[in-house]
Amino acid sequence: MLAAVAVLAAGLVMFGGCKKKEQPVAPPKAATPTKTPTMEDMTKKTTTAAKEAEKTAATAAEDVKKTATAAAVDANKVVTAAVEQTMCPVMDGNKIDKNVFVEYQGKKVYFCCAACKAAFEKEPAKYIAKLPQFQK
Repeated sequence: MLAAVAVLAAGLVMFGGCKKKEQPVAPPKAATPTKTPTMEDMTKKTTTAAKEAEKTAATAAEDVKKTATAAAVDANKVVTAAVEQTMCPVMDGNKIDKNVFVEYQGKKVYFCCAACKAAFEKEPAKYIAKLPQFQK
């Protein structure tokens, strides 16, 4: 009988006495109450953001406009300088007459008179170097 009591005591220790104690779980922290934005707050935020976006867009548009204008002016200077012919290629020092010209390689070549036009048509290679529209 003593053996039975010993077995019973051992069983109680094995199954009932070795329970781990659970750590207490801290209750969840209450969320910090935040102020619910009012319609006025949201309107101010939206208006401010819209004004900033508008200002940024206007600045960017102005920058693009300035850059495009500068590029157009530069391009116009290059084209005008390269294409504008003011002197006759045959008779050095004579100004051209816009009514006396010939098309050569897709470009107009102007002369001071019909005699110069005829001279050019006989030997165009002789005069090409003097013409700004054929310069590279």
